[in-house]
Amino acid sequence: MRVLMFGWEFPPHISGGLGTACYGLVKGMNHHNQEVIFVVPKLWGDEENLADFVNGSAISINYREKKFKKIWKNLTYLEVSSFLVPYLGPEEFQKFTDYTIHDKVDVDESIFTNKYEFSGKYGKNLMEEVSRYALVGAQIARDRSDFDIIHAHDWLAFPAGIAAKEISGKPLVVHVHATEFDRSGESVNKPVYNIERAGMHAADHVLAVSALTRNIVIKKYGVPAHKVSVLHNAVLDASIIKSAYQKKVPEKIVTFLGRITFQKGPEYFVEAAKKVIDRDPNVRFVMAGSGDLLNRMIQRVAELRIANKFHFTGFLKGDDVDHMYAISDVYVMPSVSEPFGIAPLEAVRHNTPVIISKQSGVAEVLRNAIKIDFWDVDAMADAIFALLHYEGISKMFKELGSEELKKLKWEHVAAKLITVYEKTIAQQS
Repeated sequence: MRVLMFGWEFPPHISGGLGTACYGLVKGMNHHNQEVIFVVPKLWGDEENLADFVNGSAISINYREKKFKKIWKNLTYLEVSSFLVPYLGPEEFQKFTDYTIHDKVDVDESIFTNKYEFSGKYGKNLMEEVSRYALVGAQIARDRSDFDIIHAHDWLAFPAGIAAKEISGKPLVVHVHATEFDRSGESVNKPVYNIERAGMHAADHVLAVSALTRNIVIKKYGVPAHKVSVLHNAVLDASIIKSAYQKKVPEKIVTFLGRITFQKGPEYFVEAAKKVIDRDPNVRFVMAGSGDLLNRMIQRVAELRIANKFHFTGFLKGDDVDHMYAISDVYVMPSVSEPFGIAPLEAVRHNTPVIISKQSGVAEVLRNAIKIDFWDVDAMADAIFALLHYEGISKMFKELGSEELKKLKWEHVAAKLITVYEKTIAQQS
């Protein structure tokens, strides 16, 4: 089988879990000898040779064709004044300045008779690039016939997947890694919601990264239940990492590592930290990451007078992430709404016991972890205190967690995905 897959990023150039999941899935497909044509807006040249990569910035668009004009006419974009990531919070999205419906009269013809250079980032022209990426998808689908099915990852790539389906007539699978309801609660950004909904309804099948996400897709987007299946994420390597990196402080360390946004529930972590420090001042808390709630969290820590025991590292990547996991005694993910959440699995790989919210997809596969409601600060504080002070409990969760990881491999996920592909193709024929 040969799959035409549209993503927005691929390691080593990523900004979050979306790129990591794409990497794992493609690697899992390789394990089963399946071929993937992986399209990204911009290739950097140092991607691992796992797929037949296509650089969107190298594709020449001929928009004069009637189908291309129709696709462009139906596309919309936001002109955003700030740099964004694919998981946008409500405060970030409020900065948009213009919303335009395009017709061919808006287009400088020279743009599409040549190549369009994508930034490959999440900048102020993000939504414009999403629209142009759709034309790239259409052009690739027109030029190539050597694929059996189309797979588009998240809303950024949904328009490209739809366009490729319209041109080729091949079945489309869309992969929902997060929804606008996860990012923004009930204050959804309507244009993004519309893109998500259009992708889900145009698709022949919808993949959700958890049962939690599947329910949102069905209830909030009106997608028939029979059309949506769950495909959990996994880990690239299930082995336990034994790091030689040593912490430089005598106290125990409790870590929050993720985007500091509404979705991740950082405020609940701060409130729980206060309760734990009141019971045991020999504990340090770390909030690693960046996001629109960072300044508010810094202010709240100051108000609670725990700044001498609370540290903000900023955004971490590479070895710094591994070092942070290695020196942590407890990892906490208090997400308000987490479609999946790969970070707790990485923490387990570093032999760190985890506390996760019941409102997370990873809670469906990581059974041997302490689970709390994100809003229950008292329960969170009690769980942190127990893991820090009762060695038997901590040791038990470390051992059970490492055993669970062995079942969470990308080749197992890929095997399930291939079955979905086969059924989807059979239903169309």
